[in-house]
Amino acid sequence: MKQLVRALGLSLMMSLVAGCPKRVSPATTGQTLRLLAETAERETAQLTELRSDLEIDTRDFDRTPRVVATGETPLFSAEGADVRLYGDEAATRGFWVDNVILLEVLGADGRVLRAAVIGYADPVSQGKETLDNLGRQAFAFEAGELNLAPLLPEHGRFRLRATVLDYFGVGKVSDVFVRVEPKTSAADELRGQ
Repeated sequence: MKQLVRALGLSLMMSLVAGCPKRVSPATTGQTLRLLAETAERETAQLTELRSDLEIDTRDFDRTPRVVATGETPLFSAEGADVRLYGDEAATRGFWVDNVILLEVLGADGRVLRAAVIGYADPVSQGKETLDNLGRQAFAFEAGELNLAPLLPEHGRFRLRATVLDYFGVGKVSDVFVRVEPKTSAADELRGQ
């Protein structure tokens, strides 16, 4: 009888151990991706490429923005991660833009899923839709100030396409990098204490 009780106890213990939840690693790993390369200041009048599908709500200047620079990331996933913008690959500096960065989220098939603007401009419209301005209206942003997570798909792989737009004066942009960093859980934070 004692052997039967031990065997049942051992069996119960083994099933409990086997049933314990395993720690799941984050869906993404930390990585830094170049989005835009620094583009020297140029007079708006010298910029010949237009984004005719967009309109800037201004009374004093041309409403059709001109293209200063473009860039695009490779496919990546942001599951379980924060996605922030920086001005250098080490993710230590901020970045600047004159006037705005049109940020488009592209699905794996190349279709535009979402769009928003970053920078300083009057409202920007695409057709009948006014695009959201991520963060504050400014020409310069601190390192990691802008979290793109609200704009990005929760699952799957996608690319980010950036188009720097200007509508008066001069257009320019610094280097801009995307940092994908897995979120830490409360248990991970407590473990370090």
